[in-house]
Amino acid sequence: MRKCLLVVALTAAVVASAQGLKDVVGHDCLIGVALNEWQCAGQDSATTAVVRRHFNCAVAENCMKSGPLQPQEGVFRFEQADSFVDYCEANGLTATGHCLVWHSQAPAWLFSDGKGGLPSREVLAERLRRHITTVVRHFKGRLRGWDVVNEAIEDDGTFRRSPLYQVLGEDFIDIAFAAAHEADPDVELYYNDYSMAVPAKRDAVCRMVRRLKERGIRIDAVGMQSHVGLDYPDLAAYEAAIDSFAAYGVKVMVTELDVNVLPNPWGFSGADIAQSYELQQRLNPYADGLPDSVQRQLTQRYADLFAIYRRHRHQLSRISLWGVADHHSWLNGWPVEGRTNYPLLFDRNYQPKPAVERIMREWNMAPAASVSGGARLGHGEE
Repeated sequence: MRKCLLVVALTAAVVASAQGLKDVVGHDCLIGVALNEWQCAGQDSATTAVVRRHFNCAVAENCMKSGPLQPQEGVFRFEQADSFVDYCEANGLTATGHCLVWHSQAPAWLFSDGKGGLPSREVLAERLRRHITTVVRHFKGRLRGWDVVNEAIEDDGTFRRSPLYQVLGEDFIDIAFAAAHEADPDVELYYNDYSMAVPAKRDAVCRMVRRLKERGIRIDAVGMQSHVGLDYPDLAAYEAAIDSFAAYGVKVMVTELDVNVLPNPWGFSGADIAQSYELQQRLNPYADGLPDSVQRQLTQRYADLFAIYRRHRHQLSRISLWGVADHHSWLNGWPVEGRTNYPLLFDRNYQPKPAVERIMREWNMAPAASVSGGARLGHGEE
C-alpha cells in the first residue's frame, strides 16, 4: 500500500511539474506575452519552448504600431506583423494587435502639414481612418482584438495634449473606435493605458468608456498596462480600478505586466517612454545577480498580483506579461539605459522563477470572491 501511495504521489508531482501557466490560469482567462520580431522569425527557440508550455496568447510588442506599419504615407509594411500573426497561428496562440492609434512611435508625416505645422482637422481625421481601415482589414479574422487607442489620458485625468488631441480633441478616440469597428465588426476593441490605479486617471477612463457607449460606439475592454514595482502602486487602489472599469460594462485586461525591482530615478513617474535618465551605480544595484532577499520580494509581489486577478477572474479576459525572459524586457533600457533588471517570470536562462510555481499552486487554492463590481458603481461618475 505504501508503495502504491508513493507511486501515486510521484505521478501527481510529475503531472504538476509538467503544467504551465496556461493549464492553470488559462482555465479562467487568456495568459500571454509580448513578442518581438526576431522571436516570431524563429530566431529564439528557447522563447518558443517557454511560450508553448506556458502561454495561450500573444501581443506584438512593436511591429504593429503605426510607425513600423506605415512609415510613409500610403506605403504599408506588413512583413513583420504578418510574421507575428503566422507565429501565433503556428503555436496555437490567440493574437492581439497593438496598437492602432498612439502619439508615440508614429510616423512623422502623420502629424505634419508639410510646412512645419500640424495638419488640419479634416486631413488628420482622414489619415487616421485610412490607416485604421487598411490595417484592421488586412488582419481581419486573424486577431482576437486590437488596442485601438493607447495612452490618451494623463495621470491627473486630463487628456494628453498630443498632436491627436490638439487637432481633433477627444473626438480622435471616437474616430478610431468607430473606424476599427467598421473595418472588422467581429474584432474586439480595447483602450490601453498605464497608471490606472491613480484615481483621477481611473475616473477619466471610466468617463471615456461611458461617453463611447452613450454614443453607440463599441468598446469591449480596458487594458491596465501594469508596469508595477515592488512597492507601487497601492494594491487596494489597483484592485478598485478593476471593479470600476467592469462596472461600466467592459472586460478588464492586464496588458503589459512586469515588476520593476530597481530603484527609480528622482522625478520618475508612470510609464511615459519619453522619460530618460543618466545611468548611475545606485540605480543599477544588481548588475551581478538578484539577491535572494529581492527574489523573495519579487515572488511575493507576483503572488499578491495574481491573488487579485484570481479574485476578479469573472471580470478579466486576459493577463499578458511584457516579455518572456528578463533579458527581453524594455526595463533594462528604460528609463535608464544599460541597467540589469529582473521584472519577468522567466530568468535570463529561460528558467521559471519561484513566482511561477507559486502562482500555479495558489491559483486554485483559495475560493473565488463574490462579484464585487456593483460595490463601486460610483467610480468614474462626474
